[in-house]
Amino acid sequence: MSLKSLRAILKKQANPEQAKVYLRFFKTGKGEYGESDEFLGIKVPVSRKIAKEFKDLALPEIQELLYSKMHEERLIALFILTEQYSKGDEEKKKVIYDFYLKNLKRVNNWDLVDLSAEKIIGAYLLEKDKQILFKFTRSKNLWKRRIAIMSTFHFIKNGLYDTTFEIADVLLKDEHDLIHKAVGWMLREIGNRDVKIEEAFLKKQYKNMPRTMLRYAIEKFPEKKRQSYLKGEI
Repeated sequence: MSLKSLRAILKKQANPEQAKVYLRFFKTGKGEYGESDEFLGIKVPVSRKIAKEFKDLALPEIQELLYSKMHEERLIALFILTEQYSKGDEEKKKVIYDFYLKNLKRVNNWDLVDLSAEKIIGAYLLEKDKQILFKFTRSKNLWKRRIAIMSTFHFIKNGLYDTTFEIADVLLKDEHDLIHKAVGWMLREIGNRDVKIEEAFLKKQYKNMPRTMLRYAIEKFPEKKRQSYLKGEI
């Protein structure tokens, strides 16, 4: 199936009213993180279904989707990439990992990062050197910093927490709430698996954390303990 037929399907599925909702939801105004992003107004489950129908799309066509001004086309490109990565042999995985890094600037909103970073970068680096994540952690680019922390979700799912804590340490001073939320979320995911390990980190750092980060990290704690953290009484 071709890129042309995929775009014909997208044209039929487009919903201008839903597109207006997305313009607000993804903060596309001047100076906001999603400035200038455009939408067809297609809901994520529909995009996911379309991606499955075109899961064998060639990389040059996937790249064309990634460079689209339409958010859903980039979303579908990344759904296809993650599917191809998961089904690929080691050689194919390396090709997709390199392709993802080469086109990283098009992974440029939080949903695009969150659906793909752990499944491609995280999966590829699980048993490899992770220095590239620390390089991203110090980037001026918001999305590279979010990719750094979100890639570690794959490590967390495999019982490996050190990289998440190391990146979280660096990002404690980050000024963007999308980073605060992502770091807090990953700390909470560690806590879902081993709350003692999460708390060992929190007890050292919670007073240095942005409020949103802390709230996300302790969201599942019993209310009494949650309040103790929020009041600085731990």
